[in-house]
Amino acid sequence: MFGGGGVTNFGLAIIWLLMFTPCSYVCWFRPIYKAFKTDSSFNFMLFFFVFMAQVGISIIQSIGIPGWGVCGWLATISYFSYNILIALIMLIPTIMFTAVASLSFIALTRIHNFYRGSGASMSKAQEEWVTGAWKNPHVQAAAQQAAMGAAAGAMQDQYSSPQYNEM
Repeated sequence: MFGGGGVTNFGLAIIWLLMFTPCSYVCWFRPIYKAFKTDSSFNFMLFFFVFMAQVGISIIQSIGIPGWGVCGWLATISYFSYNILIALIMLIPTIMFTAVASLSFIALTRIHNFYRGSGASMSKAQEEWVTGAWKNPHVQAAAQQAAMGAAAGAMQDQYSSPQYNEM
């Protein structure tokens, strides 16, 4: 903010903190917990998809590509010639993003090794999705309502007569 980044970046950082903390719980912590609890290949796949995206974002943030984030190694090194105090402040989140990217990659490889060692596979995840998702009563009710709504809408459009307003 003080080095020319503007208040927008600071506001976005606050929004990300408030939004991504609960999203990380819902998007990757719960799937990995359910995967370990029930040995579910589908939940492992969901975890891998979301967590790989998080690792990618952490790597991009730690690199500091101009225009893709405020901090990172490239941005921090460039600020050392501009203002040393700001560069030292930027160094803290840069080191943290680097640590998060490294530790996340280590965690991802360990979980993947455990997953592959358990005999799970992509075909097992697809089978779980096909057999498990449609057995859920909430999913069945939502699918039934969507089908009935689509059929009713198609029937109404087919037999409706045009309305002309007389002026």
